[in-house]
Amino acid sequence: MYKLIAIDMDGTLLRDDKTISTLNKITLRRAIDLGVKVVLTSGRPIQGLKKYLDELGLVGEDEYVIGVNGAVICKTDDYEIINSDGTLTGKDVKYIYNKVKDLGTYVHAFTSKEDLVNMESRFSEEEEKRIDLKVRVVDFPNEVQDDDEILKVVLEEEKLVLDKITPQIPKDLFEKYTVIRSLDFMMEFMNKDCNKATGLEKLAQYLKIDKSEIIAIGDADNDIEMLEYAGLAVAMGNAKDEIKQLADYVTKSNEEDGVAYAIDKFILTQQ
Repeated sequence: MYKLIAIDMDGTLLRDDKTISTLNKITLRRAIDLGVKVVLTSGRPIQGLKKYLDELGLVGEDEYVIGVNGAVICKTDDYEIINSDGTLTGKDVKYIYNKVKDLGTYVHAFTSKEDLVNMESRFSEEEEKRIDLKVRVVDFPNEVQDDDEILKVVLEEEKLVLDKITPQIPKDLFEKYTVIRSLDFMMEFMNKDCNKATGLEKLAQYLKIDKSEIIAIGDADNDIEMLEYAGLAVAMGNAKDEIKQLADYVTKSNEEDGVAYAIDKFILTQQ
């Protein structure tokens, strides 16, 4: 029997309007009542997941969440960090920024408390609403200290703009960091050893759960390692073909309660 379900948020559990459907909520609760642990596993900072954890009733002493693509693992009763090995430092922010500054892109440097950005942009307000994290414009890189703990660095632009400038990004950044397009308009730079699989593996070890007992559900490039790690990999119907090809099962889309459909098939109907 599967003991843990690791679920991506954007494009997976969340509909396009960033809400969770009633059927998904009911189905998740039924799985939880059977003793299955549900862990939101997202590229978002922890702050941007709190309202969904509250909404799903996933706040408690024995409840956990994985944020920032595996960089941070927290208990949800007091948001005590039980692992944050996969973070960056202020030195990394300076290194990345100096490599990309001539591209004129909007740059984020996420800490646990705020989103530091290099310029005012329409993205600022949108991002603050999306992840519920205070956005602060700073003088890059002068206001970032070398030893600051940074969760990830993100370049954000319109998809077509980001597509155009990607070939201009120095190759050594791709060698030095884990670089992913979690969304069409975002390119994320993280610790080389950081991805959702490493975060999920650390939590599984902490909980003494074997990877064969884990279901992972996702739709995007930042879900690949997690899907490859889990005992059962479920791709959303709205996922790219490359994601679907590596999955064990393709469920319905995020607009069609795909998470609920998969949980019903592999957990509820097995009881």
